[in-house]
Amino acid sequence: MKPDSGKTWVSRVAVSILAGLTVIIGLITAACSGDLVGTPTATATASPTAAATPEPTPEPTPTPLHPLMIEVMRQHSYPGSEVVIEERLEPGSNYDRYVASYSSEDLKIYALLTVPQGERPESGWPIIVFNHGYIPPTEYRTTERYVAYVDAFAAGGYIVFRPDYRGHGDSEGNPASAYGSTDYTIDVLNAMYSVMRYPDADPERVGMWGHSMGGSITLRAMVVSDDIKAGVIWAGVVARYPDLMERWRRRYAEYPTPTPGPDGSSPSWYLWVLPYSSYEEDPEFWASIDPITYLDELSGPRQLHHGTADDSVPVEYSEYLFEQLQETEVIAELYLYEGDNHNISLNLWTALQRSVEFFDQYVKGEDSGS
Repeated sequence: MKPDSGKTWVSRVAVSILAGLTVIIGLITAACSGDLVGTPTATATASPTAAATPEPTPEPTPTPLHPLMIEVMRQHSYPGSEVVIEERLEPGSNYDRYVASYSSEDLKIYALLTVPQGERPESGWPIIVFNHGYIPPTEYRTTERYVAYVDAFAAGGYIVFRPDYRGHGDSEGNPASAYGSTDYTIDVLNAMYSVMRYPDADPERVGMWGHSMGGSITLRAMVVSDDIKAGVIWAGVVARYPDLMERWRRRYAEYPTPTPGPDGSSPSWYLWVLPYSSYEEDPEFWASIDPITYLDELSGPRQLHHGTADDSVPVEYSEYLFEQLQETEVIAELYLYEGDNHNISLNLWTALQRSVEFFDQYVKGEDSGS
């Protein structure tokens, strides 16, 4: 072998090594820069199959809250206010009479106030909150209507507080409805908590009286507040909502009912609640706004009066309410007056005497035989 032939072999080996290094360096550089055209296929490895995630069961859509729901009304605030004497009126037989005012949701509401004369009981005079029936708001006057009714309770030794309701007479606000709105019940509860502050009143002895539409307000108020010792309803609109919207509306479609729209037109209050659903679609919703659902939670005994010839509110309403009350532990009485009308005019004094005696027993706390 020639000496230079070995050198040539070494040189060739060196060149081959350098060429190999150049290729390796190029591959590394391409890999780092992401410029590789092809990538080796990864060897597949076995892995467990993931279990299918079960679809969650959709939660039922909750019934949207509505202001008329009894539970919602129980959470509402009824602070009342100071009772302001606006005008002194001519006194009654044994009591003083005033036009007064109080605040309800920042509205000035007027009311008729009577206060017994004579020596005040140590704890103060017992109270009756008096809820009038439907009177066209533009025709309503604080000092008019129900004169004999108020006199019976006032002469019997009660402070009587008869609120106008908003939008009635000179009271601020817009008139509403006792069935499709909470406004009147709010006004009545604020009236009650206002007169309970009155210096001569006994806040522990409160009764509530209501006629027709006012009977509905009384029933609702008594399942919202537990501060009412007893309630009396005359010719009350106290049916369940389906009956109010269908049977009653159809029966009295040809002439005004005790509860027309705020402007005195045909009843429109049901339009304020119908958009939520029909009774068949969501009976739970309708039950939640109905005081009859909560009869076993009434704050006190209940007395009902109704004329059998009432052509404004079916006597069956009072009969049905009485039947429902009998299924609870609430003390209840029902008086029907054969052939009498919506105002029980033919038996007025008998009905008033029974009402006063009922309040005497359950509000004043007197024995039933006294």
